[in-house]
This record gives sequence, structure tokens and C-alpha cells, in this order.
Amino acid sequence: MNPLLQTHFHTPYETIPFPDITVEHLSEAIHQGMQMEDAEIRSIIDNPELPTFDNTIVPLAESGEVLGRATTVLYNLLSAETSDELEALAEEMTPKLTAHESAISMNPALFQRVKVVASLPQPDNAEDRMLLEKTLKGFLRAGAGLDDAGKQRLKEIKTELGQLTLQFNQNNIKETNAFELYIEQEGDLAGLPATAIEAAAIAAKEHGKPRGWLFTLHAPSYLPFIRYSEKRELRKQLYMAYATRCAHDNEQNNLEICRRIVNLRTEMAQLLGYPTFAAYALDNRMAGTAQRVTDFLQNLCDHYLMPAQKDLESVRQFMNEEGGADGASDAQKVEPWDLPHYSFLLKRRDYDVDPEMLRPYLPLEKVIVGVFGLATRLYGITFRPNPSIPVYHEEVKAYEVLDANGDFLAVLYADFFPRAGKQSGAWMTSYRDACMKRQADGSLRSQRPHVSVTMNFAKPTPAHPALLTLGEVTTFLHEFGHALHGIFAATRYTSLSGTSVLWDFVELPSQFMENYALEPEFLRTFAYHYETGEPLPEEWIERIRAARNFMAGYDCMRQVSFGLLDMELYTRITPIEAAAEGEHPLLQIEHEVWRRIGLSRPPRETCMLAQFGHIMSGGYAAGYYSYKWAEVLEADAFECFRREGIFNAATAQRFRDTILSQGGTRHPSELYRDFRGQEATIDAMLRRDGLA
Repeated sequence: MNPLLQTHFHTPYETIPFPDITVEHLSEAIHQGMQMEDAEIRSIIDNPELPTFDNTIVPLAESGEVLGRATTVLYNLLSAETSDELEALAEEMTPKLTAHESAISMNPALFQRVKVVASLPQPDNAEDRMLLEKTLKGFLRAGAGLDDAGKQRLKEIKTELGQLTLQFNQNNIKETNAFELYIEQEGDLAGLPATAIEAAAIAAKEHGKPRGWLFTLHAPSYLPFIRYSEKRELRKQLYMAYATRCAHDNEQNNLEICRRIVNLRTEMAQLLGYPTFAAYALDNRMAGTAQRVTDFLQNLCDHYLMPAQKDLESVRQFMNEEGGADGASDAQKVEPWDLPHYSFLLKRRDYDVDPEMLRPYLPLEKVIVGVFGLATRLYGITFRPNPSIPVYHEEVKAYEVLDANGDFLAVLYADFFPRAGKQSGAWMTSYRDACMKRQADGSLRSQRPHVSVTMNFAKPTPAHPALLTLGEVTTFLHEFGHALHGIFAATRYTSLSGTSVLWDFVELPSQFMENYALEPEFLRTFAYHYETGEPLPEEWIERIRAARNFMAGYDCMRQVSFGLLDMELYTRITPIEAAAEGEHPLLQIEHEVWRRIGLSRPPRETCMLAQFGHIMSGGYAAGYYSYKWAEVLEADAFECFRREGIFNAATAQRFRDTILSQGGTRHPSELYRDFRGQEATIDAMLRRDGLA
């Protein structure tokens, strides 16, 4: 029998029985799930009683459980453990799912019932009011108010967008996996740390090479090479392969896919009555308008552009003092493949800090203890490994999370290492959201969440365990912050649970947690040498802290530039014309943005947009500014913690109660004021970055 069609999973905490699920099960469950949801919708529409919140909005929010379960498994596995069969199923099902969703959101009879409920006195409960508001707005944004011709065109747009974004992701995975930098001469390893060399030797053997070293575009391989290698031409070769992914003349080229995605989103927004896609997207964000986002990014430019230019000039002077890689003159330009290398060398010279020197003190197993221990110290929760919980790959670890009183709180999956079927980068996702689930007798039972954190750290080797850099510890803390947002959810409805908040608020919990990576008291809880047991030297901790603002101006402007590129695409009123002779129009747009910013510009043949999953397929379209927006919030929040005590249990409980547990039940501005007592300003971030 199909596990996905069972009423309950016979697993610990009803976790997904991954080993028992086949591609055929997924296909069957999706098809039947659509039929079941259609029946649930018909039941709402056919109800002879006058529409009310309880007989219309609530059953609509609770519909589609089987379909949601099946699609959650499918699309999460496409990112974490894909296969040709899964990709084929996704290509088949994506247009069907889009059509199914459109049929519900554009159903005139259902929309009429929702409008009737919206016209009645508002519910007393704040979460109920938010669900009603979100439901009505969702129908309007989905085209329920359009005429038949408009609805038909919107369905076509959404179907094509679903197919294009899926193809975009698949092309990125294939292009990333396709490149190999194979080195046979030991001299070409100059400057590389032993951990990178060892990992490359193992990779060469795994890829059937008789000898030598293999480097790839996956982060644990790419980043050490681009930072440490003394071979400028090899750095350039690796960088160009990375920066031109999906921009080559082959089947994985994403340029036309990106152009089509942008144009379709513009058309969709205008069909719904918005002038641009940015106006459409920001109508459902804290920022509210494109002008406010533009003003926000300009404010950051005003404070950070000059420091960024000074950062680049410092690297340029240092590189030329060192003779570049070729004994170049003082006019030598800092190329993109030079910047990571020489900024690292400059930081090491000025602060005596090297990410590799920290690795022996940051074995993954100890970092896990430290990160989990931080949550215990702040919130009283504990994490207990449970090997009986099924996982989708043998490397994945499953934990049961217990609250301070011992009650079961959540399941956490942790997936740390890169694989051929796994996307690059790091993310948090949910396999089941918190809610109050209705039982057969009509009563409500608390359903606790199942969340996952997924990363791509360097694997352990025969010589040593998995050893992290401090940057990777920060990544872990970031995704763990998202996980806590899901774990602590205490909402009635899944659509308002956990990370289901306005998009420019979602990064607050994750970026807040990053602050602890540089706190000595936190590092002392787990940073011990994996061989000797010696603690991370106090002197080294002070050096790390002293170097925290190195290149802060450039790092901020790098993020701002991505936000400006995003807004350049999605504030367009007219479509991007098809490529004619010469340079592709997306390349022209991208490099014009880099030129206007006034920092270093990459080669013309590179194209970030062709691989910029955040704004093409990842939900950040007209929303990449959210990272800096949330950073303003989290810097202000952590300043509050610093004043009251970074491990202060009362402050942490207030943060949990007002931010982490509330999900999208109230507007984020209200939640933040409840925690902080005031609006956030840019001042705390400027102080932390050493600019105020």
C-alpha cells in the first residue's frame, strides 16, 4: 500500500517513512491528493449554510493535507537527494499542480463565500483575523477577481513559470556537477591547506582518477581553492567556471529561461493590476513599496560605499606590494579571482587570522553540541538523537527536540555533506508544520513540526573528522535559527506557522543566531582541538573578534549590489527584449548595475543571474533586499541581548514568545515592537560594523 495515502505513519512521531516511498508512490499520492482536495473544496462550496469563518475559512485552511504531504516530499528531495526519476516526475507534475492550484484560487463560488465572510464582523482572535485577511488577499493576488480571459492567461503564466523555475534549478545542479579541475602536478597545489589537498585527493579517487587531485564547484572544494591557491591562472580557471555556470552555449544555458521568468512575472503583476512585479511582491512585505526598498538600499550605499571602496583599495595596494601573482605594477587591477585570495592574505597579515587554523578546534560533532547547547542555554530545550526515525539518506541525522519541561517539541533532521544529487548552498525546510489538527470527532490536537537543516560542509576523511571553518559554523547557526522559528511555532493554522511570515522578516531569527559565532563565552562551550583536547586559545578568539569588521564595507555593498540587481529586473514596466546579435540583454543589464555601483566589475562573459536561484526560483524575486532589512532588525535585537545578557533566559523567553512562536499570526512590525519596545533603526548595525 502507498505510505503517503495512509491516515497515519507508523513511525516515531509520525515522521515520513522515506525508505518505503517510491517515485510511483509519490505520483499516485499527488494525483489522488488533488482529487481529495477537489472533493474538500466542493464540500465547502456546496454547504447550504450561510458562509462563516468556521464553515468556509477554516476548512479551506485545513484542506489538501495528503497533497501537501506528497508535494513536500517531492520538492524537498529534488533539492536534497534528487534523481532522474524524481526530476521526470516533477516535470510531469508541476504543470498539473499549477493548474490544480489555479482552479481552486480562481473558483468564483469559493471566492464569493470568502468575500461574504470578509464582509461580516471580524473574528475576535488575532490569528483568525490574520487567516481571514491572508485568505482574501491570497484569492485576489491569485486572480480570482479577473475575467475569464484574464484567469486563463494567468493560469498559462503560472504553469510556464513552474516549468521554467524547475528547469532553472536542474540546470544549476547539472552545471555545478559537470565541472572538474583535475591537477596532476604537486606544484600546482601551492598555498592550499592540507585539509583541502586531502579532500581533493579523495575526490580524485572517487571519480576514478589514477592519481592527483580533483577540485569542483561545490563550496567545500571551491572556497578553499579560490582563497588559498597561489596559482593565479588556476584560480581564474575555477572562478570563471563558477561565475559562468548556466551561461554557456549548451543545454544548461539559463539566460533565456531567466529572461522569460522576469517577463512572465512582469506580465502577471500587470494582469493583476500592479505596474511592476516589485509592486506586486512588495504589497505583501514589510517594506511595502519599491520606493521604500530603493531608499533603504540607497541609505546603505550612503554609509557603506566609501568604506567599501577603501576596502578594495587596501586589497589592491597589498596585492601590488606582494607583486600580484605576476610581479605586476602598481596599476594592477584586483580581479574577482584575486579578491578572495589577497583579502585573505591581508587579513592574515593584519590580524594573524586564518580560517584553517581554527578547523582543528571546530570538529562538526563538537559544533553540533555547541549549537544545540546554545539553544538549551537560551530556551531550555534539548536534542536527543533518534536512529529509529527514518531518513532519506544514510548521512542524515534525526533528533527529537524536547521542551524545557520534557514535552516533545519537534523533530529535527540534519543533513551536512555535499552529494551529487544535492543542491549547493545551505537551507532550512519543513516536512510538517505546527498546527492544531482537527480529529475525526471534531476536537483539536497539537501537531508538532518536523524541520530540516541542510548544508554542504567538507566530509570527514580517513585522517580526521569533519572540520569546519568559523564561516561554516556561522552558516550552521543561520540555518539553525530558521529551524528554531519552525520548532517553536505555536499556531492554530499551518499557513501561519513558523517561517510563514512576511518575506523580509523571515531572516531575522536566522541572522540573529549568527551573532553568537563571535562570542567568546559561546566558543568556549565547544571549541576544543579534536586531537589534543586543548581549548581554542583566548588570544585567537580576541584576534577573530578584532577582525570581525575587516572588509565590512565591501561585504555590505556586495549584498546591496545583489539587491539593486534584483530591483532593476523587477521594477521594469516593459519586457526584456529577446537576444539579437551580440551580448545577451541580461548580461547588459547585469553589468550596467555593476558599473553604476562603482565597485569592481567581473568579466563581461560572467553572469550571476544565470545561477541566481534566490531571485529566479527561490522566492526572493523583488525581495533580495530582505537580508539587509532583516540584518537591521537582528543587529538591533542582539544589541538588546547584549545589554541584558547574551544568554539572559528572560530576554530569550521574550524573544521566543514574541518572535519565534508567533509565526505569521500578526504583522511583523507589531511582533518586533512587542519584543523590543520600539522600531529598529540602522544605528545598531552601523555600530556593530564599526561605522558609528
